[in-house]
Amino acid sequence: MAGTETHYTLPLPVFDKPVKLLIVVAPFYRDIADDLITGARATAAACGAEVDLIEVPGALEVPTAIAMAERMAKFDGYVALGCVIRGETTHYETVCNDSSRALSLLGLQGACIGNGILTVENRDQAVVRADPAGQNKGGGAAAAALHLVALSRKWATQTKGIGFRP
Repeated sequence: MAGTETHYTLPLPVFDKPVKLLIVVAPFYRDIADDLITGARATAAACGAEVDLIEVPGALEVPTAIAMAERMAKFDGYVALGCVIRGETTHYETVCNDSSRALSLLGLQGACIGNGILTVENRDQAVVRADPAGQNKGGGAAAAALHLVALSRKWATQTKGIGFRP
């Protein structure tokens, strides 16, 4: 059972310049979303990151909002938060798969995204995963975004010597 496993967590990165994160949350399950936000904010604060927060209607809109911010605003990284609880129809699979796929594609294009959209079978699982004093998946998503920001900054000045320079 995954709940009894021990996991290694990377130490949070250290930054020499300020970091600005955007948390995009789908608050369909408000109490769960609030716990995810609390965890993400605490982790960001531990790294000295500044955080902005926006809400969108559902998990499918989270990647769209991140894509818009990536094009039109100045953020170093993004934290995707929300919760999808399995219901009686195939809508669960659509929302889980499409939101995850869209976030992955944005990441492959260079956006530094931590995915904290919970995909669970029931409310009890969501509560345990969202709890900042428990599994703290919101904090984990913020940590993932911060690690990717650190990597992007590390490699931003490196070139491979291929191509033309203006």
